[in-house]
Amino acid sequence: MAIDKIFKDEATEEKGERARMASFIGAMAIADLVKTTLGPKGMDKILQSTGRGHSVTVTNDGATILKSLHIDNPAAKVLVDISKVQDDEVGDGTTSVVVLAGELLREAEKLVNSKIHPMTIISGFRMASECARNVLEQKVVDNKQDAEKFRSDLMNIARTTLSSKILSQDKEHFAKLAVDAVMRLKGSTNLEAIQIIKKPGGSLKDSFLDEGFILDKKIGVGQPKRIENAKILVANTAMDTDKVKIYGARVRVDSMTKVADLEAAEKGKMREKVQKIISHGINCFVNRQLIYNFPEELFADAGILAIEHADFDGIERLGLVTGGEIASTFDNPESVKLGHCKLIEEIMIGEDKLIHFSGVEMGQACTIVLRGASPHVLDEAERSLHDALCVLSQTVNDSRVLLGGGWPEMVMAKAVDELAKKTPGKRSHAIEAFTRALLAIPTTIADNAGLDSAELIAQLRAEHHKEESNAGIDVISGSVGDMAELGISESFKVKQAVLLSATEAAEMILRVDEIITCAPRRREGM
Repeated sequence: MAIDKIFKDEATEEKGERARMASFIGAMAIADLVKTTLGPKGMDKILQSTGRGHSVTVTNDGATILKSLHIDNPAAKVLVDISKVQDDEVGDGTTSVVVLAGELLREAEKLVNSKIHPMTIISGFRMASECARNVLEQKVVDNKQDAEKFRSDLMNIARTTLSSKILSQDKEHFAKLAVDAVMRLKGSTNLEAIQIIKKPGGSLKDSFLDEGFILDKKIGVGQPKRIENAKILVANTAMDTDKVKIYGARVRVDSMTKVADLEAAEKGKMREKVQKIISHGINCFVNRQLIYNFPEELFADAGILAIEHADFDGIERLGLVTGGEIASTFDNPESVKLGHCKLIEEIMIGEDKLIHFSGVEMGQACTIVLRGASPHVLDEAERSLHDALCVLSQTVNDSRVLLGGGWPEMVMAKAVDELAKKTPGKRSHAIEAFTRALLAIPTTIADNAGLDSAELIAQLRAEHHKEESNAGIDVISGSVGDMAELGISESFKVKQAVLLSATEAAEMILRVDEIITCAPRRREGM
């Protein structure tokens, strides 16, 4: 029996060299795709979906671009996953991690072609990444003790993160918004308390930070427009049981008066429910579901502000922020936890009316209202701001800070290069390759800005051979600049995550020597 009949028809396998080629090419193609978005002068991509409505996204966030690709190549999927993890874990550096992994594989391919075994390469990469991480740890700056300096560090990090995004023109304004919002969190990395509301109209500069919570809803008809010292019941319950709504229910009556009786009974039921809710001693009722006319009327009579159909995300956050819990039964008022805030009022933003809760229980809660020319601009602004908020909240926790602009890569490259010189055997080739891959990030930053990367990197290397150099690429002037003076900083946590994830992903793809693709499933009766 021939060995090639182990697999079903149409299943394919690729072995050794060919499998490795397929992995390398897939991974490099993905890296090249997002490479042009890296750095302050990186370009954006338009992603158009094939679904209904052909929705368009304009973005330069690595994770967002890769998430929306339909990819067939298994190695490319590995890179997409690392960028996703980077996004979930630290929120920024999604492009860098893919570019670094792609470069490591590009270097590894050359080594494999010159007959160095993948395991040797992996072991060299491991040593190199360990060495790179250690040297970064020695070079970090930690200003946690000095509030003034720490705040300026945070501002620098926010500016650096935003400078490669759509918000780069107003980065001062947004860096301040982001830092203020994160400082309110007092060390928590739970970004739930920071709500972002997008309202088309105005320009990005009109965005502002508001303490408290804003709910994107209008206040109902005939209800108080302003409530002080509000006691809020946040609920998820059906307030429309004054209709017989059971599907297919048929009610037979033998006279018109019976219909009136039925309606009265239903109204009575609803009135009871509303009485139960009012008995909680509240003056604001927020419901996840609709509130029909009759109960709304009852609430208005009792002077209670009723807000219906608050979106799910909004209502969960409202509960969290006001210190209440979402209730769905109202039989025992003592066990329901009410939310509190000092003032509820209606405000106007652009064309829309919204409800503003100020003086909430959770002091760190705030809302960032983004204004902008179109929904696309707002979506991208939200993604950019979200990256900045993630990085800042991580930095408040782990306050170690590095310089940016290709400086960390140069520092790592120098240390790894020295390690290569000391290491005997074939592993030193792999370690040297790691140096070259690290240099790819400053090279790409320079290339994207239209600068002469070869010249700049050579200058950078020379600068870094002096002790304690702060040299990096100053994209704006197009030369080598002092990163400390320019205030270009990055979070250590982000850099470390980039380094470790990229090395592990490259290692995983290097280990592959066979790709087996299953046969597609056939429909019955084909």
